[in-house]
This record gives sequence, structure tokens and C-alpha cells, in this order.
Amino acid sequence: MREHYREELEDINNCLVEMSNSVGSAMSKATTALLDADVALADLVIAGDEHIDAVRESIEERCFTLLARQQPVATDLRTVTTAMRIVGDLERMGDLAVHVAKLARMRFPESAVPTEVRPIFLEAGHVAQSLVTQVGTVIAKLDVQGAAQLERDDDLMDQLHRQLFTELLSPGWPHGMESAIDITLLGRYYERFADHAVSVARRVVFLVTGERDMVALPN
Repeated sequence: MREHYREELEDINNCLVEMSNSVGSAMSKATTALLDADVALADLVIAGDEHIDAVRESIEERCFTLLARQQPVATDLRTVTTAMRIVGDLERMGDLAVHVAKLARMRFPESAVPTEVRPIFLEAGHVAQSLVTQVGTVIAKLDVQGAAQLERDDDLMDQLHRQLFTELLSPGWPHGMESAIDITLLGRYYERFADHAVSVARRVVFLVTGERDMVALPN
């Protein structure tokens, strides 16, 4: 019985890693759909969100079952409750990828991203993919140092977000209010995607150490 319990905890962790991979794939495709005005790819991201939602429901149900039947304590209790919180962050990251895809679809056949800010969104897509890849590794290895590094790497997404507003607020912005609103929303989607990645990293730190503060890394 106890061996089955341990296997169940390990499998839940594996499912979280797989879910992070699915979320990363969704945001990568959404970014491509956005930059290339690819409506078919946008539709694929939107349709795929049902799978991510179903995985969340499955993991939460399994966690509730473990809480009810095994009554875990100490580290085991942190493992189960942290998994329930992480799965919420990952599901939200999937939703944000869908938001990007929906905006790409709404502006089709035109691109929602003007030429001036395309490099920023291209880089934001790369940063988002890097962060979610790190999330998978942090979850799989319970890597506290990797979690701390992920929070540092999030600074680049914040920097890109500031660059967007510099472009939008420049006197020469030629694309009007509607485009400015699109860019503002898109910037927020990518920023929040990164914020949820950091949230997952912090939850892993809490799981491993019982502390809510990140481990300091040398400069």
C-alpha cells in the first residue's frame, strides 16, 4: 500500500512535467500564429486547451483522493498541496497561450503585431519557451537552485514588457489606438505567463525547503 502511495506521488509529479511541456508547446505555437498570422495554428492552440484543462482536473482529483485516503503529513502533505497549486499555475499559463492565439485569430488575415514591435514579441516568445522549459526541469528534479535562476531569468521578460511601452508611448507610434490596445494586451499575456512560471518555481522551493523565500545565488 505504501509503495503504491509513493508511486502515485511520483506519477503526479511526472504528469506536472508533461503538463508544463504541453503549456510550453501551446505558447510556442501561439507565438508563431501571432507573428505569421497563421489562423490554422491559432485554432490548434485554442482547441488544445481542452486537454490542458482535463489534465488539471485529473491531477486535482488524484490529489484530493490522496488527501482523503492517505492523510499525508510533513513533506508528503507539502507535496500534494503544492502539486494542486502548481497545476493551477500551469493551467493559467495555458489560458494565456490561448489568449495570444485568439488575438492572432481575431486580426486574421492581418498580423496583430506591427513591424516595429515584432522583434520584441519574437524575443518574448523565446523567453517564454525558455522559462517553461526550466519549469519542467525544476519540477522534475525538485531543483531549488534552478528555481532561483528561473526567477532571475524572468527579469528579461519584464525588460521586454517595458520596451513595448516605450514603443507605444513614443510620439511617432503610427498604428492607432486599436493596435496599441492589442499590443498592451499581448505584452500583459507574456508577462503573466512568465509570472506564473516564477510562481511554480517558488512553490517548488517551498516544497523542498519548507521556506517561501528563494535561495540566494551568487552574482
